[in-house]
Amino acid sequence: MADQSLNPWTLPALWKRIDKAWAVVVLIPLVVLILDAPMAGPVITTAAKAFAGTVPIILFAITAVAYIKASGAETLIAKAFTGNPARMIFMAALLGGLSPFCSCEVIPFIAALLAVGAPLAAVMAFWLASPLMDPAMFFVTSGELGLAFAVGKTVAAVGLGLFGGFATLVFARSPVFADPLRAKPKVGGCCGVKEPFQGTPLWAFWREQPRRAAFRDSWIDNALFLAKWLMIAYLFEALMIEYETTQYVAQFLGGESVWTVVVAALVGMPAYLNGYMAVGLMGGLVEQGMNPGAAMSFVIAGGVSSIPAAVAVWALVKPRVFAAYLGFALTGAIVAGMAWSVAA
Repeated sequence: MADQSLNPWTLPALWKRIDKAWAVVVLIPLVVLILDAPMAGPVITTAAKAFAGTVPIILFAITAVAYIKASGAETLIAKAFTGNPARMIFMAALLGGLSPFCSCEVIPFIAALLAVGAPLAAVMAFWLASPLMDPAMFFVTSGELGLAFAVGKTVAAVGLGLFGGFATLVFARSPVFADPLRAKPKVGGCCGVKEPFQGTPLWAFWREQPRRAAFRDSWIDNALFLAKWLMIAYLFEALMIEYETTQYVAQFLGGESVWTVVVAALVGMPAYLNGYMAVGLMGGLVEQGMNPGAAMSFVIAGGVSSIPAAVAVWALVKPRVFAAYLGFALTGAIVAGMAWSVAA
């Protein structure tokens, strides 16, 4: 009997090699075509129009992130973790909310910080703020939900970092935060990134070939990443629009009730798959009447508890610290949602 274990064309081998997100992009229109052929055209057209509207924003965002990567500007973030504890928390929350790190890149960055003795309070501030906003997310959010919402989410990200950081500082001697680290935190991540803060920024990065290569690689990687997740979001949004289901979700999470914001946060924590996908879905739902505050609480709670972000925390700290991390996220999301309901 032939050995199939090394055959790259067997179904299990092909499944491992296929990018699951791109598979979903193909499967959604295919399933609609098979089950309801007349609706395939409208669904694809609606999704394509929504995606085309964000192309200028995507191009600007990925170029900005690629420049930050290639110039090495992200290495400046390490300076936030030195000095006075209160100052560290402020800087960590601010830089976490503006940094270009993706969720998996946070793992080696935080592991390196903890290894050199950075205080947990400052790390917690960075941890909470970092998954919520970065340059690409800001521009995509602005395009989908408006500039005001993007600014509001950025403020909420920094505010959540401050809340978690100072709460950790106040209760640093409590049983929850005593001896917080697992036995052997490992530096490594799903992005294949190297340890951060090596070298100094070079703003004219094009003078060096390795930095030009870093710009190119970052640009391509982020373009593909944003394209696939936004297409999934727009396809789901198109399904809800064409099959007229958005009105039911919007009605469920509409109105001015405090419980709407709370429910959105509770739903967002386990249901959140990807920040860019969530932005696309929330954009469609808000247009159909969803409470903007519920949208804010959903993206805040879900962003912090999303699998990549949560794994970064779980991999390095003990369960009680992880529980505190989720508690900070839920509380901050509800407060942010209520505040946005009033402000919007």
